[in-house]
Amino acid sequence: MALKKMIFNINGADRICVVDYEKDTLADFLRRLGYTSVKLGCKAGICGACSVIVDGKVVRACTRKISKVPEYAQIQTLEGLGTAKDLHPLQMAWLNYGGVQCGFCTPGFIMSAKALLDENPSPTREEVRAWFTKNHNLCRCTGYKPLVDATMAAAEVMRGERTFESLDMTALEPGQSMLGGRYPKPTGLAKVLGVADYGDDIQLKMPPETLHLAMVMPPVSHAIIKGIDISEAEKMPGVYKVVTAKDIKGTNCTAFPLGHPRCQATGMDHPILCDKKVFMRGDVLAVVAARTEEEAHEAAKYVKLDLEELPAYMSYLEAAQPGAMRIHEEAENIFCWTPLFKGEDVRDVMDEAPHVVEGSFHTSREPHLPIEPDVVQAYWDADGCLAVQCKSQFPHGTQMQIAAGIGLPTEKVRIIQNPTGASFGYSMSATNAAIAAACAIATDHPVTLTMSYKEFMLFTGKRSPAYCNARMSADENGLISGLEFDIAFDHGAYSEESMGPMTRVLTFLGFPYKIPNIRALSRMGYSNHNFGTAYRGFGSPQGYTISETLVDMLAEDCGMDPFEFRYKNIAREGDLNNNSYSFKLYPMEEMMDILRPYYEEACKRRDAETTPEKARGVGVICGGYVSSGNADRAQVALELNEDGTFTTYNGWSDQGQGADLGALITTHEALRPLNVPPENIRLVMDDTLICPMTGPAAGSRSYYMAGKAVKNAADQLIDAMRKEDGTYRTYQEMVDEGIPTKYIGTATNTGDKSGIDPNTGHGDGAKEYMYLTGIGEVEVDTATGKTKVLGITLVADVGNLGSEILVEGQAYGGISHTIGYALSEEYEDVDKQLNLKACGIPTCEEVPDNMKVIYHITPREDGPYGASGCSECFQNAGHMVVLNGIHDAVGVRIMDLPAKPEKVKAAMEAKARGEDTTPAPYYLGPDMYDELEEIEKNPLVGKIEFKG
Repeated sequence: MALKKMIFNINGADRICVVDYEKDTLADFLRRLGYTSVKLGCKAGICGACSVIVDGKVVRACTRKISKVPEYAQIQTLEGLGTAKDLHPLQMAWLNYGGVQCGFCTPGFIMSAKALLDENPSPTREEVRAWFTKNHNLCRCTGYKPLVDATMAAAEVMRGERTFESLDMTALEPGQSMLGGRYPKPTGLAKVLGVADYGDDIQLKMPPETLHLAMVMPPVSHAIIKGIDISEAEKMPGVYKVVTAKDIKGTNCTAFPLGHPRCQATGMDHPILCDKKVFMRGDVLAVVAARTEEEAHEAAKYVKLDLEELPAYMSYLEAAQPGAMRIHEEAENIFCWTPLFKGEDVRDVMDEAPHVVEGSFHTSREPHLPIEPDVVQAYWDADGCLAVQCKSQFPHGTQMQIAAGIGLPTEKVRIIQNPTGASFGYSMSATNAAIAAACAIATDHPVTLTMSYKEFMLFTGKRSPAYCNARMSADENGLISGLEFDIAFDHGAYSEESMGPMTRVLTFLGFPYKIPNIRALSRMGYSNHNFGTAYRGFGSPQGYTISETLVDMLAEDCGMDPFEFRYKNIAREGDLNNNSYSFKLYPMEEMMDILRPYYEEACKRRDAETTPEKARGVGVICGGYVSSGNADRAQVALELNEDGTFTTYNGWSDQGQGADLGALITTHEALRPLNVPPENIRLVMDDTLICPMTGPAAGSRSYYMAGKAVKNAADQLIDAMRKEDGTYRTYQEMVDEGIPTKYIGTATNTGDKSGIDPNTGHGDGAKEYMYLTGIGEVEVDTATGKTKVLGITLVADVGNLGSEILVEGQAYGGISHTIGYALSEEYEDVDKQLNLKACGIPTCEEVPDNMKVIYHITPREDGPYGASGCSECFQNAGHMVVLNGIHDAVGVRIMDLPAKPEKVKAAMEAKARGEDTTPAPYYLGPDMYDELEEIEKNPLVGKIEFKG
């Protein structure tokens, strides 16, 4: 350690500081001083969350050594930019233009934008986008467009071209509804000020006796554990204890029971700490608990693992081969399968059809890539509960998943959601919380675990890849006559969250078209790769990759324009979906009518601007997704306070998608008879000890279900407050009359429908649906195969908009994910693809500024104030506008995602040589029709109700 006294001017004031001159980074130093707006995401200079300004230049503080910062340097962090009552224009613009979603990247972006405007007060949008790309500012939530909007708006104020007040969108007229407006997120103020404490900020402020944790992971993907020697590690400086599976008093697994009656797996196969086998590289075999994070990680190097390496099946295709050893003893590697029968046998239909197309497809193992890696704290609280502060999309679900595993009654486990840097699905899995909780029990100390991005990538689940062989046919009139598909999901090492994609794909591979005859089998299998978990669109992106390619191919085979072919085949009134059930709505014809002129204009641009070097293409898609399920339930509590304000208590988990604003809007609307201003509504959220179970932030069901529960609670409270003369009681009058001031509202869909029958695939699998159609314009460099997305236009029907700014943000963010899914994102190489860049996250310039979302509004009869869900409407089929656009541009179809430049170039070269580039059919297990025949001969007996 080389300590040195230095003076820096930080946010305008000189500070005398003592630094470790050889070791400290600028980020370490600033965070130690309390400037926690400087976020640590990648710690590798990739994400820009740590961006600060040093002597007028943007610096990524996580990689800038303090020895490279000159003494007396002027350092600016977000804490010095503005105050709550005197915001900087950039802060106000970020707040009001949708720049804040999860907010973890916000400080770095605002500081980067400030440096740009200091240097160039009048940038163009292209210059702003180039600046963010050059300075490595990454965002996973917003799709970048709102960030550019905010920068441009703030620049106008700073140039004196508009007033500061014009940025503020919070003003409401007395009695005015918040529905459909652009009111900003109530948690946004702390985020634009840089004072929102995320997990790693909280760990800096834990009590002195807190132990820091470091995980011990294996160097192999499949092995028998013959021994774990912790003796040397326990002797290392600062080590309190090395925790292994023998220290866990419960079942030592996270509980995720699976509801499909044909499933061999239990959902109880994911160890908290492995003691018998290694199933994947991200498994944890031991955890070092030490005085400091550094000491814990150093000691972890001295834990010795005695492993007998086994064959590692790194894909479903390998694990499904005859003779492959079982990965889990209790289930075959193909551990579940479910059929879909509709209409006639498609083999007969296709034998007679004049148009038949087919293909074999592979979708990628898509990583979620939030900027914030996982951080967890666990401790015994004053109420006698083991409290776990973490990132969770379903706090009550996390509580239930880990309680038995760590050996505690469920009511003794308290889950508290930390301010969260997004998750997009993966935090439905609770293993990180289980590890911290188990270590807190084993050490009887508060503990904190901060994962490096590498550890995070190895540890957390990903979107399951899929392999599929499929055919589709059309009759002489260009009407789809049949669909056949055999699809298999590679769910990796563990079975949790596996039933959703397996069943969802039966609905959405072919949605929203009229397809009279279908035969399909959906399979789910293990491998030794990273486990599958929830991700936006859950099961539908894999399905749309197949069906939206086949529809395009069939249009070409019929000699029809791909837009017109879709228009002819979309479902209309009375048509049945894949599951032989009526579509909830039939809006697609009107939606495509809205889209048509945009498509025609895009085709004209394509024809006018294509060159031999830069080929232009237009892709078109139809899609949609569910909102809520049939066995869904949500509760919210609403209380009248002594001072006349109201408190809403809910577990509507906010991952950045806007649960805070959703809760505020629905509560404000529900209380409108009382004319309650938004500032008189207090939000208490995401704490299992004091909030009812509102259900998971998943399946686009939160606004739909929580909104109805809020209304139910408000109706009860208002009825209780109402006097006979129509006026309302005060808090004191309620107390004096012995009337309760707090009510729990409930919304439930339980029992509405029978669900999907696993013998036939028939039934209604969801409470509500969302609908989508859209186009994408792409440009392919014919020399390199590199694809650039020039613009995307979507028409969506999500019902009435609860908040335009939130829906818009989900749309733009979803588009950015779909572009990554189409072109760059994958997690295959467990040695190399361990950071944001290596996994292909799109930069600001790789997501088009030209994004347009048009709403076709059909109020939902049962939704809160006519709304449905929204998020996954924009992340199901959207990637196919890019892939279909590539074909339109250069005539090749990429059926193996992502469509990286080398794949596109190779396909173009093969086409030029006259070669067939269609992948050979995959071996997915026993013959699909043999399996379907077996299911028909031996159906599951009794009443079957799969509730998902």
